[in-house]
Amino acid sequence: MENKEKYALVTGGTSGIGKELARLLAADQYNLILVARDESELQQAAQELKESHQVAVHTISKDLFKRESPFEVYDEVKNMGLVVEVLVNNAAQGAYGEFKDIDINRQLDMIQLNIGGYVALTSCFLQDMLSRGTGKILNVGSIAGEAPGPLQSVYHGTKAFINNWSASIQYELKDKGITVTALLPGPTETDFFNKAEMNESRMVQDMPHADPDKVAKDGFNALMSGDAKIISGFMNKVQVGMANMQPDSMAAASMYKQQKPADKKEE
Repeated sequence: MENKEKYALVTGGTSGIGKELARLLAADQYNLILVARDESELQQAAQELKESHQVAVHTISKDLFKRESPFEVYDEVKNMGLVVEVLVNNAAQGAYGEFKDIDINRQLDMIQLNIGGYVALTSCFLQDMLSRGTGKILNVGSIAGEAPGPLQSVYHGTKAFINNWSASIQYELKDKGITVTALLPGPTETDFFNKAEMNESRMVQDMPHADPDKVAKDGFNALMSGDAKIISGFMNKVQVGMANMQPDSMAAASMYKQQKPADKKEE
């Protein structure tokens, strides 16, 4: 059952897009390493995937808000003697409200999770991939990274980093046998908005959300093809195109209208 040469590591693999990506990788007969904070959710997801796809599933319970955690994940994987062929950086969170009103420690923790976790895990596992001359990396960015985001300013900033950084290292690695793919979803039916405490926003109340399995399928296909970037969903492609043609002030005003509380009057 266990092919030691074909492992995929997925952060945030117990729910949402991450869990659907794990399902697709398992269906393609990748053994899995799932990383998340909640031990019970990890065990439940692992059991489901083992039973449905007959693959090996290892779990690592780590809080990726902590700077040392990605390095501890890497050490645990090495101690288990597992070879990670596919790295999926997916775990991320947002925080809703004006920057001045949100606790700075929450913002800094979010930067650590959304940026630090991706960068540290990639740095660690990339060295092994380079030594083998093979490997695939999927970074879950967001269309949020393509425009300013009033009421989610730090989240948009972290995703702008991920989108840009992914393209940069993709170019650096283009002749090394390693692919880097950025998946850019739009609003998706996950627990993200609840954790970000933004259920009152127009984006949640009034706008359609994509199914995480459809977003994951787009990301998986792009990952397997070695594509540099995939924007999931036609309307998200349109929105990104429009944002790229607008001055930042106009793009910010448009995003504010989408993210403001649903019961707030037009300004």
